[in-house]
Amino acid sequence: MTSPDRSAALYGLANFPLLDALFGRRSRRFGVGMSIPDGPLAYTSKLPPQPLSEFERAVLIAVGIGISGWNLGIPHTEVGEPDTGCNYTVRPIGRTFPSGAATHGSEILINDDSGAYITRFRDLDASAIQEYGGVDDLARLAEWLQPHMIQLSDRRIEFPPEYPYVASHNRWVANKPGSTLIIPISDQVESTFNQLWIRTGEGAVVTDPKSGRVLGDPAELIDAGVLRRDRSVPLSVIEGNSRTSTTAELSIAAYNVHLVMQAMGLGGWLFSGINTQAILGAFAPKGVDGFGFRFDRRDDWVQPNPVGLDGLFEPLIPPYVPDMHVAAQRFAERKFGPRGNHNPQRPGPYLDNGGVKSRTDTYSPAFVRYLGTLAQDIYDTYGKFPGTQPSVGVAAYTQAHHIDLGFYDTHYKEGAYLQTHADHQRIWHADETTADK
Repeated sequence: MTSPDRSAALYGLANFPLLDALFGRRSRRFGVGMSIPDGPLAYTSKLPPQPLSEFERAVLIAVGIGISGWNLGIPHTEVGEPDTGCNYTVRPIGRTFPSGAATHGSEILINDDSGAYITRFRDLDASAIQEYGGVDDLARLAEWLQPHMIQLSDRRIEFPPEYPYVASHNRWVANKPGSTLIIPISDQVESTFNQLWIRTGEGAVVTDPKSGRVLGDPAELIDAGVLRRDRSVPLSVIEGNSRTSTTAELSIAAYNVHLVMQAMGLGGWLFSGINTQAILGAFAPKGVDGFGFRFDRRDDWVQPNPVGLDGLFEPLIPPYVPDMHVAAQRFAERKFGPRGNHNPQRPGPYLDNGGVKSRTDTYSPAFVRYLGTLAQDIYDTYGKFPGTQPSVGVAAYTQAHHIDLGFYDTHYKEGAYLQTHADHQRIWHADETTADK
């Protein structure tokens, strides 16, 4: 697209009413190049598959799941030393979707005709954060994020359209040529660490849900009055809360993308019909490589555990750290180290940035030591961390594609798609339609 054409498309996107996106949101599954072979809605597209342009994809990601500025922190907690600030938040960034205690440890997997990608947004330097200042910033934000999308493959990752890889009602449509899969993933390790940090600050010891055994070595913190013998929480409750939080985070990210698709005039829907284990790569021994994540396997596990993607998405668990004691130390450094969120020398959203951060409640070495013993005990007991949840999480995700208006005109009443869908080719592909004339 030429610059004027981009401006028109972005202006329309920026001025699309939120209520129109909410009330006009539908799962518009039928895209150009697709076919429904039989049944009352049988139809074969008369148009070839049309992949999203690189610019369309970049805008969809920047608006739906990109960086939006600083998060504003958690203003107060009763836990910790009097007259100190809350230390729960992990990262300084704000994104277009929320994250529990601003952990923001998620990234995005992308799969389309040009290949497979993973974003590297979560550890962008705080000093480089770009604030959104209006429609004129959209193209700049999309361009700024583009180098942080790392290509994993130069071809689409395929999933066999059969059991157990793709649900039967999705086989005709999921991951077809021309489509773009946008799959948020969570660092369940980091989220669990933060949940354990918060519960420890509230004085609760952690117990094994089956045996009732106290996990880790809390003696030092009990003697110091930080932990209380009369407060305990089963590990499965803490890890369940963590998974609930990250599932919401990932699902909202996917839903954001779906809403932006309405404003851009793209088809697609939010779903979970591709086996998440297959997406990450658990079936690689059977020739279905997925995105190539490392997995650990044990006979007493229901499913293998996704550990990480070497060099690109590495949670604080072995083999990416020597042990969980080191993991606890590195997690504390993410908050308070030289580049940590709460370091007074680092930039942030406050008028008195250094003053606010210098008064944030810090962790004692004893606190970090205890978290190391707790995390190591969990890892040794369950063979993984978290003990009762996968180390890398996937929830719902979104597929985007160019809608086939002919299918909806043939089978549906007027109103099955928005004006943005009717105008999409003219506005977002004006240079292509002009070149064809």
